[in-house]
Amino acid sequence: MASDRYIDFVNSDLGRKLVGAVGLPAPARLERWQAGRLRPVEGALLLSTGPLAERVSAFAPRLTDVLFSHGGEVTGAHPWTAEQSAKIKAVVFDASTLLHTSQLSQLREFFQPILRHLDNSAHVVMLARAPEAQSDPLAASTQQAIEGFSRSLAKEMRNGGTVQLLQIEDGAEDQLEGALRFFLSPKSAFISGQVIRLSACDQQVQDWTRPLAGRKALVTGAARGIGAAIAETLARDGAEVILLDVPQAKSDLDALAARLGGQALVLDICAPDAAAQLIEHLPGGLDIVVHNAGITRDKTLANMPADFWDSVLDVNLNAPQVLTQALLDSGALHENGSVILLASISGLAGNRGQTNYTTSKAGLIGYARAMAPTLKARGISINAVAPGFIETSMTAHMPFALREAGRRMSSLGQGGQPQDVAEAVAWLGQPGSGAMSGQVLRVCGQSVLGA
Repeated sequence: MASDRYIDFVNSDLGRKLVGAVGLPAPARLERWQAGRLRPVEGALLLSTGPLAERVSAFAPRLTDVLFSHGGEVTGAHPWTAEQSAKIKAVVFDASTLLHTSQLSQLREFFQPILRHLDNSAHVVMLARAPEAQSDPLAASTQQAIEGFSRSLAKEMRNGGTVQLLQIEDGAEDQLEGALRFFLSPKSAFISGQVIRLSACDQQVQDWTRPLAGRKALVTGAARGIGAAIAETLARDGAEVILLDVPQAKSDLDALAARLGGQALVLDICAPDAAAQLIEHLPGGLDIVVHNAGITRDKTLANMPADFWDSVLDVNLNAPQVLTQALLDSGALHENGSVILLASISGLAGNRGQTNYTTSKAGLIGYARAMAPTLKARGISINAVAPGFIETSMTAHMPFALREAGRRMSSLGQGGQPQDVAEAVAWLGQPGSGAMSGQVLRVCGQSVLGA
């Protein structure tokens, strides 16, 4: 895996002086989750006023040891002042009460004073309501305006900071803690500028130190790279893992399964009897299915052989559909389970020379959206995770110019790590993941592609 030497340079003493003198971009090293960490927010959490913010204040002491309010009184919080208070590590702004254009000035009034006082790798989460849920057109317009503000603010953040917008449907307020534990923490280091909808869900995490305890997870394409990182992260969070990959990867697969205390399953997911074989190896069923296995066979369409097209569509799109349906039909996927599809931002934006790959990844996104209403009655969530430029052995072999462009074409100015994708998958596998379904979570540092 190639190291990002530009990041190394600009964060050295000499590099900081040089890039400052000539005006080059200086992406910060992102803070990521480390083993042994106790709190989602290690530093000050700043809350605004508002009904959703008041709900957050009730569990805020479980997120951080330092709680401030800005713009009014919040239960349990100390007033924040620029002169006397510590740097801000996390921010929650309740925009749910903004229902008229004149109230949008509150966005500037709240954020402008605090932006120069944000700590490195600060995480901002804005809370709002779904625009289409507003009966008043002016209220709907105002809530939609907040989305534009959040995406633009994300592009103005510095020093590794991120911004997300959570649209909270009625009845979903009790899912705020799980979402904020993810989006205010380093687990979401490479996610920014995203809009996520939370709906009502009756499932809750019982133990935040091991949120996946008691859940069994299957990860395809698990022997190496992003798949291995996903398996490791699911196991870290308490899941029992079943690792699946092709026969050629058996040695790596067996070694990883042994290290994680999991089960290795060698299987060609495109085999005619793959679904039957899989069900046979799952007598106790599953709670989480992660369709990570995927291949590329790149050629421009004018030069693409039929086997390049067919193999990519078979592995990347058809196999996840067939296996998921088999798990559902057999009852092997438990109620309140999670299906997570590894898509790509190229499935949103397209990519030259990858018509087969982008077709398959766009198809996964469409599958998640189409299946979500059907699965809701069983409490099963289905979502797509769309990575952007991730530092893997595959991207390490890209031509230098393309690799550098991929790294810099995001608000965070760098590539992500396999861990970033794995953290998103682990969050979507938690009890309560049904609050988010039929959606795409982009792990791309707010890439300009597909924005």
